[in-house]
Amino acid sequence: MKETPEKDYSRTGWLAIAALIAILVLVGFIPPQTIGGVSLRRANILADLFPFDESPASGAEPELFDEAEFRVDLEQVTERIVADTVAPHVQTAFEWTLPGAQAVYTETVPDSSGCTVPVPIEDFSPDGRMQAFYDTLLTAARPVRIAFMGDSFIEGDILTADLREKLQTAFGAPPRGGAGFAPMASPLTGFRRTIKTQSKGWTSYNIMQRKAAPARLRDNFYISGWVCQPSAGASTRWENTAARKWLDSCTTARVFFISPRDSRVEVILNDTARREFAVPGDASVRQVAVTAPHLHSLSFKVLTGHEEFIGYGGVFEGAGVVVDNYSVRSNNGQAMFWTNPSVNAQVNAMLNYDLVILQYGLNIMQQGVHNYTNYAEQVEKMVAFVRECFPGAAVLVLGVSDRSVNTASGFAPMDAVPYMTACQRSAARNTQAAFWPTSEAMRSLGGMETFVANGWAGKDYTHINYAGGRQVAHSLFEAIRSGALAAYNARIETLARQQAVLDEQQVREIGRSLLPASVPAPVKPFVQ
Repeated sequence: MKETPEKDYSRTGWLAIAALIAILVLVGFIPPQTIGGVSLRRANILADLFPFDESPASGAEPELFDEAEFRVDLEQVTERIVADTVAPHVQTAFEWTLPGAQAVYTETVPDSSGCTVPVPIEDFSPDGRMQAFYDTLLTAARPVRIAFMGDSFIEGDILTADLREKLQTAFGAPPRGGAGFAPMASPLTGFRRTIKTQSKGWTSYNIMQRKAAPARLRDNFYISGWVCQPSAGASTRWENTAARKWLDSCTTARVFFISPRDSRVEVILNDTARREFAVPGDASVRQVAVTAPHLHSLSFKVLTGHEEFIGYGGVFEGAGVVVDNYSVRSNNGQAMFWTNPSVNAQVNAMLNYDLVILQYGLNIMQQGVHNYTNYAEQVEKMVAFVRECFPGAAVLVLGVSDRSVNTASGFAPMDAVPYMTACQRSAARNTQAAFWPTSEAMRSLGGMETFVANGWAGKDYTHINYAGGRQVAHSLFEAIRSGALAAYNARIETLARQQAVLDEQQVREIGRSLLPASVPAPVKPFVQ
């Protein structure tokens, strides 16, 4: 039987590959499109050979989110906070304190050895709010609280983990520690190394996709950007880790939630000690605070009343500095206007933040865009909103981080960075807040190109990793330590002047006591 020769398909294969390449090249010439509100970039596989100049004109500011969505009336915010934070008729704080958990506080003397501050904090606050924060760092007989609000630049506790460690080491006495805020549940908890979170039975909603949340939850977002809805028996277990110093144990954990209906919740300390709390129904924010000499893990479970229950998360702290990471991916800062100001204010009434740090702008900045006037106005509104929700806190605006873009000659610093930085500095000055230029601190270390080369940042030349966060945290810590040192020296000088005045008065008093008693002059007779 004659065999049929096998067909040669190689020619057909090469033709198919050539056709595919031709199609991809043609697709590369299709300009960027917007479909269904989603922006699509140009798919140019030959960008190195045929680069397209797609930078917007320098005078055109990039579009922000829909202004109608982000409109904020600060007068209404104030009225809402006042109306919703009237002393409730129900118990809001439930405490479980174990013996031997008392902390000892001492005044801190800042260490000035090796203090190098290439980029200091610029303080535009004539009311002395930053000075008050520095004094609190030095003398407060309580935890000092910092809320660090930002975007994906600090996601997973990047930067804040090292800033927390340095501040806890420098300020405060043992027992210190604690990883700060951790949400009740989130798909991103596995990315964070400083605290381990295991959640069951919770449905979590992020503020950037708030329209997917049930209507009653959309109006109850906390500044963390998360709300969590439990099913029957939902639980969360948080466990401290040794990812940084002072984190393997803390002394206090605070769990925040809303229980509109009567409920019962269970708290388990270190997987052994157990306690239940009966929570009467009310719309107020509640807190279960557990204090123990050694708190390694904490579990929280909703036993009954899960209907309409809202979980926010827990704050883990010690006697030193507490740094709460409130990162929301893709947020340019304006999403805080979607949060409930009353919820923010109620949580703050229980925590009393001393400093709020705002780290935003990375998602707005674009190559070739030099005009950020509208965004500067939004930053000013953010500062005002923060002051309404956290009235006792100083506000520190961080300038945008350094970033590089791919050009025909390789990666180069994004030309928009100094313009965005100037806009944020202007907003801080206009609102009398403090300002720290993050990009200048990064460029003092070589800039984004050096960060990538050293393995401190990703290949997108935009996001730092934990190693890069350590570098930026060190620079920011030195700036804070420098401010605290200046406040300490000023206080010492004031005390010295007061003592000098007292010493001078004492000398005069001693001199008067040594002089002989004065003898009245004789009275002369009247001569007419």
